[in-house]
Amino acid sequence: MEYAIGIDLGGTSIKYALVDKAGNSFFEGKLPSFASVSAAKVIEQLIKAVMLLKDEAAKQNWTVLGIGLGTPGIVDETNRIVLGGAENIIGWENIDVASLLEEQMKLPVVVGNDANLMGLGEAKYGAGRGCTHVVFLTVGTGIGGAVIIDGKLFNGYANRGTELGHVPLIANGERCACGAIGCLEHYASTSALVRHFSTLAKERNLSFDMEINGELIVRLYHENFPMAVECMSEHFYYLGRGIAGFVNIFSPQRIVLGGGVTESGIFYLEKIREVVREHVIADCALNTEIVAASLGNKAGFIGAASLILK
Repeated sequence: MEYAIGIDLGGTSIKYALVDKAGNSFFEGKLPSFASVSAAKVIEQLIKAVMLLKDEAAKQNWTVLGIGLGTPGIVDETNRIVLGGAENIIGWENIDVASLLEEQMKLPVVVGNDANLMGLGEAKYGAGRGCTHVVFLTVGTGIGGAVIIDGKLFNGYANRGTELGHVPLIANGERCACGAIGCLEHYASTSALVRHFSTLAKERNLSFDMEINGELIVRLYHENFPMAVECMSEHFYYLGRGIAGFVNIFSPQRIVLGGGVTESGIFYLEKIREVVREHVIADCALNTEIVAASLGNKAGFIGAASLILK
C-alpha cells in the first residue's frame, strides 16, 4: 500500500497524518508548532511529525511516497521555498523548507500555501468532489481561499495570486492588515465580526460574562439579541457580496465555505445564499452551488498529501 505524509502547519499547531490515494487518513496527530519561538524550532517540530508517521508506516509495512506540506504565506513557483507573508510564524521567510526536510527525511517534499491546499483537499475528497471548477473560502481570523480550474489549483503567475481575502470590497474603506484599503478579509472575517460587535458593546456600555467570539455572537443571534442580529446581518452582507464577485468571475460549480463561523449551521449558508442571489449575475450563477466544507480540520493535510499522490 502506498501513502503520503500530509502536514498542515499553523501558527499554533502542526496537524499531520498518513493519507492514501482515496483521501483516507491514518495515524492523525497534532504537535505544537512553536511558531512564536523561531523558524528553526518549527522545522524541528515538522521533522518530529514526519518521524512519528514514518515509524507508524514502517510498523505497518506501508510505502511512503513523500511529504506534502501546507504552510501559511507565499510559496515560490517550484513549490519548495516559503518566500514570506506568514505573519504568524517568526522568521518564516526565504526558507527552502523542502530541501531542509528532504535532507533529513530522505523523502521528496512538495510545499503549498495552506489555504490553497485546504481547497484542493475539499475539491478532490470533500465537498467539491466530482467538480472540476471550485472556489474554496475559509473564514476565520482572516479569509483564505483557493481556486480550482479544470481540476487543478490556479495560483496565478509564479504562484503569486489567489489572495481571495484581499479582494477590494469597500472603496475608501478601512485599512486592512495587509496594508491595502477595504479588503474583503477586513470586513467579512470572523475577526471583523468580533471587532464590530466589541466596538458596539463598548459604545453601548454592554458587558458579557464570557469572551466575545464568533460562537457567542451566533448564539445571541439565535436569541434575537438586536446587536448580534445587526452584526451578523452585516457579516452576511459583506461575505455574500464578496462571494457574488467570485461567482461572476469564475462561475464555479461549487463555492465551498469552511472555517469556524461557517460551521454554525444551515441558517448560515441560507443567509449567504440570499445575499449572493441578490448581487450575482444570474447567468454566471446558473451552475453554482454554495455548500459547507466537509473535511473539517483534515482538509489541510489531506490536500497537502494529494500533491504527492496525484
